[in-house]
Amino acid sequence: MRKDKEKVIDEVWTEDHIRSFLGVRSHDGSDHDFHMLLKAYQSMRASDFQLFVEFFTADGRNLLATGKDGRTVLDIISEHRHGTEYAEILRRAAGL
Repeated sequence: MRKDKEKVIDEVWTEDHIRSFLGVRSHDGSDHDFHMLLKAYQSMRASDFQLFVEFFTADGRNLLATGKDGRTVLDIISEHRHGTEYAEILRRAAGL
């Protein structure tokens, strides 16, 4: 089966596009803050993620929200080989 969507590399994200992730909601009953932060991490380059985290915290969102398994996005990212920069962004924003 052929993929119907090609991967876009180096896409330019506007502030509005980044901010739109504040509207992401979970469909499995998990915490909305956890879900939107995870989706932002999975979708954005580190520089865009940094800006998203600024919007996220300014909106009063919880950087340490947990998923159904009790782990935070920081816990998950810390296990990823290429997650170091993202994890540091979250640590700084959370004051850890």
